[in-house]
Amino acid sequence: MTDLAFRSARELAAAIVAKEVSSVELLDHYLARVDRLDPQLNAIVAQDREGARAAALAADRAVSRGEPLGPLHGVPVTVKDSVEVTGMRTTGGSTRWGHHVPAEDAETVTRLKNAGAVVFGKSNLPADSQDWQTYNEIYGTTNNPWDPTRGPGGSSGGAAAALAAGLTGLELGADTAGSIRIPAHFCGVYGLRPSYGIVPTSGHVMGRAPGTLTESDMGVLGPLGRHADDLGLGLDVLAGADHLQAPAWRLELPAARADVLRDFRVAAWLDDPFCPVDSELVAIMQATVEAVRAEGAVVVEGEGPVGLAETTALYRPLLMAQSGLMQPAESYAALVDLAAAQGASGGFASDVTIGFRDWHALDQRRQLSRRRWAEFFRDVDVLICPVGPTAAFPHDHRPDPDWSVRTLRIDGADRPYDAMLPWIAPSALNMLPAAVAPVGSTRDGLPVGIQVIAPYLHDRTAVRFVQRLAEVIGGFRRPPGY
Repeated sequence: MTDLAFRSARELAAAIVAKEVSSVELLDHYLARVDRLDPQLNAIVAQDREGARAAALAADRAVSRGEPLGPLHGVPVTVKDSVEVTGMRTTGGSTRWGHHVPAEDAETVTRLKNAGAVVFGKSNLPADSQDWQTYNEIYGTTNNPWDPTRGPGGSSGGAAAALAAGLTGLELGADTAGSIRIPAHFCGVYGLRPSYGIVPTSGHVMGRAPGTLTESDMGVLGPLGRHADDLGLGLDVLAGADHLQAPAWRLELPAARADVLRDFRVAAWLDDPFCPVDSELVAIMQATVEAVRAEGAVVVEGEGPVGLAETTALYRPLLMAQSGLMQPAESYAALVDLAAAQGASGGFASDVTIGFRDWHALDQRRQLSRRRWAEFFRDVDVLICPVGPTAAFPHDHRPDPDWSVRTLRIDGADRPYDAMLPWIAPSALNMLPAAVAPVGSTRDGLPVGIQVIAPYLHDRTAVRFVQRLAEVIGGFRRPPGY
């Protein structure tokens, strides 16, 4: 049964259909693992065991009656605690709405349930999803299953930790500033940041009041799993026009540009002076590049079509403008006054309270950047690059509002905490799909992931690449003790 807990979501669904295990048995097995193992992780927070058991019983009855079954039929899953689930407390990690219990599901949760999934719990996240660590005043700190003195990443840190520990079959996370990709990298699992706009985000409480219907700029929802195949399955289930567009719109993502590694045209951007990557991670990624070359793929090494410095300089103010929506009214008003007093040197205050005219100018620059990336991908199928400059780092919850007191230890030197930002910027800024795959581990045994960026709406290309990569170099490894 322990091995069963670590199978892919598709394999779990197949085991239920084949009556190798019932949905109820699998749910009980995961819940027992949560009871036994999660106290040392604190990855799974709110739960609805009674509702999940009723759903699992219904799933088993459907199997026995020979009814048509969805691709996730009977599979126990969890979702990030910023995504609304009917009757289950959804806090977004914030004390502002820490007792919010939704009356209806987010559209993505509806799609999971329609595919047969049994949603039994929520996974932990940082307050308002705004950190690369996972802790909040409501549920406390989540630990990394590979080393409890380190964080699992953020903001979908509970999701990645739960998957790595074998506590759930699949996870639904969210990503604006690396919130799927960094936890996948830190915990040694797979994650997909889909192309912007293809997965509905209604019902996602990310620093905004429940019931907010507007889209978050650059924010997406996407799957995390233990196996590369889980990303394709999650994409199939989650992607599509939302309920308002569905009467007329259809999403038909193109097939992968190549099927086997030797047919992919690959660009590799493994390091950059603007945000140097720890040399140990670079070596692991370089070995991955050589494995891809050995399969016959053409690999060209060099930076992407828009430099990391230029990308970050544009991404940062757009990200800050987005974070302005998360400020409580009183704090926002104070920032408006501060920006007015400081004028052109307003810095953080000016970025957070940016006017529409200035935001529109930034967006115009973004569209030009997107065009350059589209031209780049005429000759390249995927670009592989780091997720961040370091593997999982020790917990550091010092509350300085701009994180200036926090540092990262990279190649023996202290670097600013926001060095986590540049490598996740190209995908988010340019609305591109990016898959993360585990490709090795450090001398300390910490997982190392690699980021695979594909052209806009070519999500299947990124997914197929990591599927084939897993066949060559292996994929998920189980943390010791789990």
